[in-house]
Amino acid sequence: MRRKADIRKICINIVLFLSVLCTFLLLGYPFFKFIVYAGDKKVRNKRNWFGLKHAQINHPRNGYEDKYEEGRAWCQLSYESGVMKDRYIISDDGLRLHACYLPADKPKRILLLSHGYRGSGFGDFANMARFLHENGCDLLFIDQRCCGLSEGKYITFGAREHRDILKWVRQLDENNKNDLPIYLYGESMGAATILMASGHELPGNVKGLICDCGFCSMKQQLRDIAKEWFHIKWIELLLLRVDLFCRLFAGFKMSDADTKEALSKCRIPILFFHGSDDTYVKAHNSVKNYEMCRSGKDLMIVRGARHMCSPYVEEKEYRGRITEFFKAND
Repeated sequence: MRRKADIRKICINIVLFLSVLCTFLLLGYPFFKFIVYAGDKKVRNKRNWFGLKHAQINHPRNGYEDKYEEGRAWCQLSYESGVMKDRYIISDDGLRLHACYLPADKPKRILLLSHGYRGSGFGDFANMARFLHENGCDLLFIDQRCCGLSEGKYITFGAREHRDILKWVRQLDENNKNDLPIYLYGESMGAATILMASGHELPGNVKGLICDCGFCSMKQQLRDIAKEWFHIKWIELLLLRVDLFCRLFAGFKMSDADTKEALSKCRIPILFFHGSDDTYVKAHNSVKNYEMCRSGKDLMIVRGARHMCSPYVEEKEYRGRITEFFKAND
C-alpha cells in the first residue's frame, strides 16, 4: 500500500510540474502570435498592429499625410499603368515571393527597396520612390514574406528575410545586362534585413547599402517593445518563451535575427539614417550598427524625426546625402 501511495504521489507531482510548465510556456504564446505570426489574416493583423498608439504616432501619416499619400499614389499608378512588372522568386523554404520592377528611362543604377515590419514598398518609400526613379534609378519594390502578394506565415525579423534578399540580389545581377551598380535600401526591419544580408558574399555590382531606422537585433527590439509599449515585467522570461515558439513553429532562433556578425564581415559602404524622436526603433540602434560596421560608413541623425519620417523632416539634406553616396560609389 505504501508503495502505491508513493507512486501516486510521484505521479501527482509530475502532473503538477507539467501543468506549471505548460502554463509558463503558454503565457508567452499570445505575444509570439501577435508579433511573429501573420498566417492568412495579413490585413486584419496589420490593422491591429498599426492601431497601437506608438505605431500611429510614429507613422509618416501623422503629420505628413498629404505627401505620404501622394507618393504612395504615384507608386500605385505606376503599377496599374503596366510600367511596373511583376517578378517572383522561390525562397529557400519554398515560399513564392513577389516584387515589382520599375525601370527608369535612362538608368544609372538599380535599387532594391526593402520595406519594414508588416509594411509595403509603396508606403515605406512613398517619399523617396519618385525622386529616385526620376534620378536614374531602376527600382525593385519587394514584398517581404507575409506581406503584399508574397507567401508566408511567420515574420522572422530578418532571420529568414535576409536570405530572401540574397535571392533577389542574385536575380537582379543575372538580369543586369548593362552592368549597372546595385544598391540595397531598407527602412526599419527592411534596413536590419539588408544589414544581415551584407555579411554574405554579394555580387560585385552591389556598391552600397542605405539603412534608415534599422534595429540591431530581434531580441533587443522585442525587449524595447515589451517594456515600453506594453509595460511587461520579467521581459527576459517572456523572450525565452517567445524564442522557444520561434524555434518550434517558425523555424528560426531569435539570435539569428542580429546584425552584429554581418557587420563584422561587411566590406560594402553603408549610409545610415535615423530620427532622433523615433520611439518605434530607438535611434541608439543605428548608432550601435554604425559603431559595429567595419566598412566605409556615414550616419545622419535627423533631429525631430520619428520612425521612417527622416525623409519628410529633412527632405533636402536627406536626398542630398543619398545623391552624394551614389556619386561616391557608382
